[in-house]
Amino acid sequence: MSNKMSKQEVLEKAREMDIQFIHLQFTDILGVMKNVAITIEQLEKALDNEIMFDGSSIDGFVRIEESDMYLIPDPSTFAVFPWVSSPREARLICDVYTKEGEPFAGCPRNALKRVLKEAEDMGYKLNVGPECEFFLFHTDERGKPTLETHDNAGYFDLAPVDLGESARRDMVLTLKQMGFEIEASHHESAPGQHEIDFKYNDALTTADNIMTFKMVVRIIAQRHGLHATFMPKPIYGIPGSGMHVNMSLYTLDGRNAFYDEAGKLQLSELAYNYLGGLLKHARGFAAITNPTVNSYKRLVPGYEAPVYVAWSVANRSPLVRVPTKRGNSTRFELRNPDPAANPYIALAVVLKAGLDGIRNKTQPPAPINGNIYDMDKLDREEMGIDNLPHNLFEAIQELKRNEVIKSALGGHIYKRFVEAAMIEWNEYRTRISEWEIQKYLTKF
Repeated sequence: MSNKMSKQEVLEKAREMDIQFIHLQFTDILGVMKNVAITIEQLEKALDNEIMFDGSSIDGFVRIEESDMYLIPDPSTFAVFPWVSSPREARLICDVYTKEGEPFAGCPRNALKRVLKEAEDMGYKLNVGPECEFFLFHTDERGKPTLETHDNAGYFDLAPVDLGESARRDMVLTLKQMGFEIEASHHESAPGQHEIDFKYNDALTTADNIMTFKMVVRIIAQRHGLHATFMPKPIYGIPGSGMHVNMSLYTLDGRNAFYDEAGKLQLSELAYNYLGGLLKHARGFAAITNPTVNSYKRLVPGYEAPVYVAWSVANRSPLVRVPTKRGNSTRFELRNPDPAANPYIALAVVLKAGLDGIRNKTQPPAPINGNIYDMDKLDREEMGIDNLPHNLFEAIQELKRNEVIKSALGGHIYKRFVEAAMIEWNEYRTRISEWEIQKYLTKF
């Protein structure tokens, strides 16, 4: 979706299209998109990096005494909102800088750029193709979301069973108008669950695209009287929503560094080292790729979500799958991330893990070609297959012990992320659930 526009080209296009309002977008540490709207008269000032905002009002950013921050727009992210016809509106995605003109350490986009620069210094760039799943639910008479799904369709079903098809079609059309190249769009396996896949791109553009994708899906769903949620596991007993990350390292001259025709499984030694890093640090980065209490309700056996730290070519139960295509399509599919993750820091920690594997020539264990869910615990232990964390608290403890993943986040993001996660965990563990009321109220 990146079109590498210059400042002057943005100004000319905005005037040519009669844009009246521009939304300056950025993302907080928890992955929530924030927005400052300006008029067309302020656009040149924004592109000259002169727009300030109060950072103390944003979760996890700064204290009141150091609140003044600059929004630095990326001209290549300029896009017009197709769903607004009059007055016309557009957006620019921004990096956050301090008043001293330095990249703000609490800006997730800056964190990803820092790790991407590390990869570039090693001679590589990361390409990523995400698979984003979501649920569509009905709203009640007051417009509040319910857990009532709009259909009883299954994987790849078509209308009239899939009543969300028209909403999904409009989402695809809107995304295309915003510059996305859509590769697939279909109903997923659970009732009310959908997936839209867009073409891979460099990691920064992909992270921007994921944030844009979530915004578009929510807005278009609302216009169809539905509520779109990226909550990982909204309903007990059916599969949750994942955000599988397909990734490959390319050399700076455009060669897929994971492919080696003469290598074992036609994978290069560098690919094995990257894979070794992913598996070594998987428990450490789980808190970032699966950042909520609810995330771990999805990561349980029986619902096609990964539970074990292993890899395979042949089956989908391990954490990492190697799709069969080779050549430029050689890639790893990391299957544990979910769509609640902040895409900027999720891609930053995953890349950092892989780069650490390359630096240390980390070798992965042997691939697991059988169904790990069918193995008993002793067999898994004998094969050295570890579990992903069972809950958010365990994941945070693993993150605290992992210096490599902490360095990818930087001290500011790490500290504020852990603070927020522990507040969520403590609130969750002390809250009485409906399940407990039903189970125990009349029993004792």
